[in-house]
Formats: sequence, structure tokens, C-alpha cells
Amino acid sequence: MGNLHNLFLAHILKVFIKALVSLLPMKGIILGILISFSTLSICAQLQEDKVKHFAAGALSGAIGADIADRISDGNRYWRIAGAFASSLLAGLAKEAYDEQRYNGWDNRDLTATVLGGVSVGVTIDIFSEKKKRRNKEMLISLSKGTAVSIEQ
Repeated sequence: MGNLHNLFLAHILKVFIKALVSLLPMKGIILGILISFSTLSICAQLQEDKVKHFAAGALSGAIGADIADRISDGNRYWRIAGAFASSLLAGLAKEAYDEQRYNGWDNRDLTATVLGGVSVGVTIDIFSEKKKRRNKEMLISLSKGTAVSIEQ
């Protein structure tokens, strides 16, 4: 049962990443991350530990993206860089702790953490850009005097 669950999570992760790649102008960067992540042993089985690292990276990435977004006044590149940097910092801190405590550094854990941060950073960026575009279209149509539906 656990194996089936892990395979399902691995499939969902691959579909999510493929969707992100198709939506982004930075396809080369995402493709590079995808290739490096797929070389890990997750093709056959996704370890529960990696899922936890991905989730921790997503959480720290969301925090970093929000902070960078506020500091840079909504600059999309800084938003993604903030997500990347905060997840990398969280992953490095955790692996340094593991090295000190258990004498075991794992680059695959670090990769999973950073991938979680980048994934959430890109996702936040996609939705933020859609919101900005919709608000801009609404302002243009209001200045022309046409009514616009807020529900879309």
C-alpha cells in the first residue's frame, strides 16, 4: 500500500512539474531542475523522507517568495529567487544539522527541499502575474467606460 502511495505521489509530482514547464518562459531552468531531480531514485519509489523535504521546501519557499515580493514591489524574478534562496537556506540548515547530529549529509534531501521551494515560487508567480494582468485589463476597460465582470 505504501509503495502505491509513493508511486502516486511521484506521478503527481511529475505531472505538476510538466505543467509548470509548459507555462513558463524559463523552460530551460525548470527543465534542468526536472532532469536533475529525475536522476534521483524516485523513478521507482519516492521515499517518504523526500516528500517531507519537498513540503518543507515548499513552505520555506512560500515564505521567501512573499518576503521577496514585498521587498521588490512585485518583481517576478526576485519572487522566484526568494523562494529558491529560502528553500536552499532551509535545506542547507537541515543537512548541516543532520551532518552534525547523525553524521549524514544527503544531497538528495537538499535537492527535494530546493525543488519544493522553486515549485511553490513558480506557482505563486504564475498566479500573481494572472492577477496583475486581470487587474490591468479591468483598469483599461474602466477607463474606456465599459463594464467588466469581476468573476472570471
